[in-house]
Amino acid sequence: MTSLLLYQRIAQQLAEDIRRGVYQPGERVPSVRKMSSQLNVSHATVLQAYANLEDQGLIRARPQSGFYVHQTPALTAATPDIARVERPGLVTRSSIIHQVLTEARREGVFPFGAAVPHVDYLPVRALHQQLAKVTRFQSPRAFSYMFSPGFEPLRRQVAIRMRDAGVVVDPAEVVITHGCVDALQMSLRVLTKPGDLIATESPTYYGLLQLADLLGLKVIEIPSDPGTGISLEALQLAASQWPIKALVLTARLSNPLGGTIPEDRQKQLLRQAREFDFHIVEDDIYGELLFEQGPTKALKSHDREGRVLYCSSFSKTLSPGVRVGWIIASKYQDDIQRLQTFTTHSACSVTQMGVAAYLENGGYDRHLRYIRHEYRKNLSAFQLAVQQYFPEGTQITRPKGGFILWVSLPRRVNTKDLHVRALQQGISIAPGLIFSNTEQFNHCVRLNCGIPWNRESERAIMTLGMLANQLCQETPNLL
Repeated sequence: MTSLLLYQRIAQQLAEDIRRGVYQPGERVPSVRKMSSQLNVSHATVLQAYANLEDQGLIRARPQSGFYVHQTPALTAATPDIARVERPGLVTRSSIIHQVLTEARREGVFPFGAAVPHVDYLPVRALHQQLAKVTRFQSPRAFSYMFSPGFEPLRRQVAIRMRDAGVVVDPAEVVITHGCVDALQMSLRVLTKPGDLIATESPTYYGLLQLADLLGLKVIEIPSDPGTGISLEALQLAASQWPIKALVLTARLSNPLGGTIPEDRQKQLLRQAREFDFHIVEDDIYGELLFEQGPTKALKSHDREGRVLYCSSFSKTLSPGVRVGWIIASKYQDDIQRLQTFTTHSACSVTQMGVAAYLENGGYDRHLRYIRHEYRKNLSAFQLAVQQYFPEGTQITRPKGGFILWVSLPRRVNTKDLHVRALQQGISIAPGLIFSNTEQFNHCVRLNCGIPWNRESERAIMTLGMLANQLCQETPNLL
């Protein structure tokens, strides 16, 4: 083995330790002398390894002191470019979305494709305890029908939690739903009819595209910035040309870009909704995963006219399997409850009661603090790994919360091909084509970082990087 490979191996191992949190920002890494002795290599080899880590921005040398983990990881990759506005149209991607999702759900694949937290980040034991108590001590009610608007103690707990989002509501104004998608579909059903035009962010959550297709709605995609969310300038232009009935967006930590609309622009957005007379369906499913709680409230917190229908769920924080969400529909509440009564009645009785009991016991905020801390570490580790292993020119988002990373590769890389090759290696990804009804994101991919960062995760990222580099080499540069 050559000295070149040796120093690279040393650098790689130490980089992994830094990303796993063995060495924290500001901490001193082993001295050259100590590392040389531990590994039985020359000082020169260790110095080469440390120089490599300095080039990656992971460590910094301090004169007469040694090498320290850099306080702020040097994520130098650019953020993805903003999209362009294209004409509205009916959704044509539903079959492709279904195909990709079906392939990604294969058993045994590494789950980069689904935006689902790893079981290690879910309070499984605590939820199980509460569900067991509910089924044991409240079985008659737990195994009976639950009707709209849902279990009152749960609605009360949701109303309390909404204060953190800046939204003051009574429990009577909360309707429990069968997850967030159920809330979204009911919102669109009371606001629109087949043939109407809705606007959404671009790129957008693929489930919304499927929903629009099922409801026969036309969609216009509004460019979204990875940092500040939907472009209000582009929305103004689109609304002045086409009769937008409703806007569906995520104001805090959009999916897949991770953008968060600043408070002043949230207020501007509501003024636009009033000017062009459209309603807004706010999907706030990631709102509680903002790393810094407090500065940015939900869009609904600024709504004084009942234009915003607020939707969320516990799928990203407690468990995707409990299927408990909610909607605050303001003046449309009666319509929502009437629609729900003749469709799903309400969410499952047992899970509503179990989640309510869990929230009442006071462990939820502690759980949120834990997963926010873990997701912040994970995102940093995955970002730096993508920067290291993916093709030159790759762009990466910098979300301020959550566990989703949007990666824009060189345009000659078709991530549908990457998706196919990754599956052959036992890795699932979400290719960019399923997040738009246009062809603008075929070189992009969404990665789930709600997975513990470890050797297996790094190997999966390295494999994706290798496959992406192969596709780069096989395809002529289109620029």
